Amino acid sequence: MEEIKVAGGNLKAKLKELIHEGNVRRIVIRNPQGRTLLDLPLAAGVAGAALLPFWAAIGTIAALATDYTIGVERDPGTAVNKPQ
Repeated sequence: MEEIKVAGGNLKAKLKELIHEGNVRRIVIRNPQGRTLLDLPLAAGVAGAALLPFWAAIGTIAALATDYTIGVERDPGTAVNKPQ
């Protein structure tokens, strides 16, 4: 599982970026102590409305601490499209 360190203020933007890549299967958010705060499996083609509870939870989580680790599980055999 790929791990990305991110500050609380950038958490929501980074998660949106990962979801829009389209090849992310699962996202796990951990606090600085390594405790899992959110473990979210993602289905291919997740619709925006389906993610509304997810975004509400992210707002709450981002307010709790300053640094997070995002664990990202990707679909095997897919390329990562990173913005340039």
